[in-house]
Amino acid sequence: MLGPVFNREASVVPKRPATYLSRGIYLMTLFLLLCTGYLVLDGSRSLVANSDTAKFGGWMFRLLAPLQLVILSALAAVGSASSVAQEKDRRTLILMLMTRLSGFEIVGGKAAATLLSPLTLLVISLPLFLTLPLMGGVSPNQVFAVYAVTTVSVFVAAAMGTVVALWREKTFQSIALTVLALLLLVAGGEIVAGIGPQFDKLATAISPPRALIAATNSHAGIASLMQTGAGWFVIFGTLMSVAIVAMGVAKVRVWNPSREVRLKAPEPETSEDYLRDRSADADSLSTAQPLSSTDQTAKASEGPTSWKVRQPRHVWDNPILWREVRTWAYGRKILLIRAVFVLIFAIIATAVWYQVQSGVAMEPSGRIGRAFPAVTIPVAALGVISLVLVNALAVTSITGERDGLALDLLLVTDLRPREFIFGKLLGVMYAAKELILLPLGLIVYLGFAGVMTMENMRYAILAGLGLYLFVTMLGVHSGLNYVSGRTATLASLGTVFFLCVGIAICMTIMVSFRGAFQLQLAPFLVMILGGGAALFAALGWRNPSSAIFTASFALPLITFYAITQFLLQTDHLYVAAALLVGYGFTTAAMMIPTLSEFDVSLEVDRGDGVSGATQGGAPKATPATGPVSERTA
Repeated sequence: MLGPVFNREASVVPKRPATYLSRGIYLMTLFLLLCTGYLVLDGSRSLVANSDTAKFGGWMFRLLAPLQLVILSALAAVGSASSVAQEKDRRTLILMLMTRLSGFEIVGGKAAATLLSPLTLLVISLPLFLTLPLMGGVSPNQVFAVYAVTTVSVFVAAAMGTVVALWREKTFQSIALTVLALLLLVAGGEIVAGIGPQFDKLATAISPPRALIAATNSHAGIASLMQTGAGWFVIFGTLMSVAIVAMGVAKVRVWNPSREVRLKAPEPETSEDYLRDRSADADSLSTAQPLSSTDQTAKASEGPTSWKVRQPRHVWDNPILWREVRTWAYGRKILLIRAVFVLIFAIIATAVWYQVQSGVAMEPSGRIGRAFPAVTIPVAALGVISLVLVNALAVTSITGERDGLALDLLLVTDLRPREFIFGKLLGVMYAAKELILLPLGLIVYLGFAGVMTMENMRYAILAGLGLYLFVTMLGVHSGLNYVSGRTATLASLGTVFFLCVGIAICMTIMVSFRGAFQLQLAPFLVMILGGGAALFAALGWRNPSSAIFTASFALPLITFYAITQFLLQTDHLYVAAALLVGYGFTTAAMMIPTLSEFDVSLEVDRGDGVSGATQGGAPKATPATGPVSERTA
């Protein structure tokens, strides 16, 4: 019914070993979080009483449900956008458009194929969630209501990612616009809720997090679900998903093939080219003789006046950096991404300004007296969004070169490894300058507004710069080591998500249960060591080294220590020093091997998730290692 695009993915997915590995890791992670919470709470007081057991079940349900919503929605959004963008980069989408496939079979098939992984993870986690009502404090109706909201959220994310990727040309544009569109949906719900209490149901119908919170409080089935507004979100989200897919079906052959693959006159790549072309056209018009109507018709039929040979431009000593800075390497529509990010920044900055003016910025936002200030939440949210977008830009800067077959050409030139690495690092940070400077500017405002001391402001800026350098190098490292662009994107963004959100969830369990630290240390070490093993698998699976091994297991501990020191509101120098040392060492562990030799994986990706496989008993490709100078000619 969904066509051959979906049928192929449905037949290939069960053949991938990574399919079963990801399912097992996901379910084991949720189970370990549940066990960690049980060990922490049981260590502080016994769970013999039914009230304590019910309280534990209800609290873990309200922790795991939002975590599952964020993970599966992000997986659906990023996975769908990167999947379609990869088809565009490899020019295989054009081949599908030339066949008899209908628009629904292309758009609906790609969206449904992307939903296979998140929906499977949602189904296998259902038995774990159904054990929580056995403890008390949670009803089965709440579980099914949460699952209805999560399913619709995944549908919206997958539909949004698929259609946006069909609309845009570049991989980064697709991923960034999908993430920003979903964040604008959440921000719209918060804006509507801020108007007045009478609009709470409308805000719940728009915002997935609000709908999930309302679903956790619905006790009487469908009627309660509609009263809290979560039921309206299910209806609104379903209709929005159908409308988005319908728009993609109607426009798939209008948007594609994109302008970049059509035969057209060359456009000016820089402002200097544009001004030079304008002046040349003006001079030619001023000196030209008046033409008759016949000559004018013949002149117009010759084509655009921009078909001409331009003067050669001066290229810097580092051509990679020159291309990243002086040309539209990531497409002209990156201006749209910057505009949307500025809009989100304006919304968060307005909320921060209101908190500062009303005096609630320094009020504790947690359940303990020494919790972090309330202004930390919007600033941290903006920082995480910025880090994710910068990391996505870095990884797509490499995968775009690989999918466009430009990386192979770079390897046979006399380009040195340090020129390529530093060119990409500096170029990505220049292209994402608004994404970096605006959050740092908000920190500067908090310092001058008196919310934080000038000393702590300097520490925060230094730590922020270290994190931006880390996520940029992480994206470049993932792009060079993973053959598939989709796998590289998911691995890189998954690492950022674990370091930003996973450790924070562990800290939330510790803060909420208020147990003794000596009782909490053992279960948290299990989580952190498990996260370190996953981090080592993501960073060093191809070329493991002792430095990456040390960084993988030390980085979760350092992040844990930094968050602990911040929650305790001690000297923030310890927080900044820990982050700079830990993330700086990890950045160096990824950077130094790439500077010494051009180590790039050139295995053939067959598009089915199995790279470097053999066919007919012979390897299809070999990884490329060694300096570039030895690979020339």
